[in-house]
Amino acid sequence: MMGRCQVDETAKVSSCGMNTMPMECYMVLNSFAQKTSIAVLCSICGILCILENSLVLYLIFASPKIRKKPSYLFISSLALADVLASIVFVCSFLDFHVFNRTDSSKEIFLLKLGGVNTSFTASLGSLLLMAFDRYVCIYRPSEYKVIVTRKRAVVAMAVMWIATIITAFLPLMGWNCCRLNSACSELFPFVDSKYLSSWICLVMILLVCIVYTYVRVLWKAHKHTVYMEKRQSQAGKRNAKMRMDVTLAKTLVMVLAVVMTCWSPVLALMMYSLFVSLNDHIRKVFAFCSTLCLVNSMVNPIVYALRSRELRSSLRKTSSRFRKKVIASESSPTPEADSTLKSLPIETICGDIVYNTHMNLLKA
Repeated sequence: MMGRCQVDETAKVSSCGMNTMPMECYMVLNSFAQKTSIAVLCSICGILCILENSLVLYLIFASPKIRKKPSYLFISSLALADVLASIVFVCSFLDFHVFNRTDSSKEIFLLKLGGVNTSFTASLGSLLLMAFDRYVCIYRPSEYKVIVTRKRAVVAMAVMWIATIITAFLPLMGWNCCRLNSACSELFPFVDSKYLSSWICLVMILLVCIVYTYVRVLWKAHKHTVYMEKRQSQAGKRNAKMRMDVTLAKTLVMVLAVVMTCWSPVLALMMYSLFVSLNDHIRKVFAFCSTLCLVNSMVNPIVYALRSRELRSSLRKTSSRFRKKVIASESSPTPEADSTLKSLPIETICGDIVYNTHMNLLKA
């Protein structure tokens, strides 16, 4: 493989710089078993990701009350980014690694790569906005509606998406090793190594901010637990509120575990490629680890959206309406279902189980 790449590299020196490998050298999945396994994995995760996030978007924008709340605007931004990620990533990844198709020009390849970078970076950016939203909800609940308004949420989302798109398409706009005749990445064709290092730094900053924000929230929950343990005279209330703190801690630990598990392997291999020459085995590992980012997009709706009481209530109402349309032979709807749905409390993100302790946390 490497011998063939060296020959092709000599042939293409004049057209795309001294340090550019042909695209065939990046197609490291050779066996039928490898291609089949990664195709099945990407297809299953991609389909589930599209269905889950599309459901979240429908539930949010089908309800006038929900779609007006800033918290759910951030969730909708996350869901939109994950839908785009699943479509663009799966199509591009399978087309390149499984079907081994090369694009007619580097511009088309960089356009696809820019789409993948945009969707995944926007997903992390949305997670950061949600982390900030939860931080304000926990630390400054009385001022939450003043600080996090719908207008500010829309502006923050617009700035995040514009910055993400510009950053992701910089290689297409000229920051690539063909145009600069510079060192190319050993993981991505035509991508300049300095651009890759800059993108890694951006993602690392986003992840560090997300982790830091949630750790602060966990620390606030811990302080509240210690405070409640000292109130021996109110044992019954203490146990109930401490169960809320345990739920809060479990939720946020799950959030951090999912983010770090899905992104750490990919970032580690990217950083490794900046300093060490890679072989085909490392590139294969990277190809499989890249699918973890897709897994993250698949898990996001479960962790962030479908745990919301309002969205679950909206889902029940939608299911109830669907059942009524399907069962057209019944003369009247079931009153029990309607009364149950009407009795469910309508809450904001701050009112969900993740935030049930925010007023008590201020006393800690």
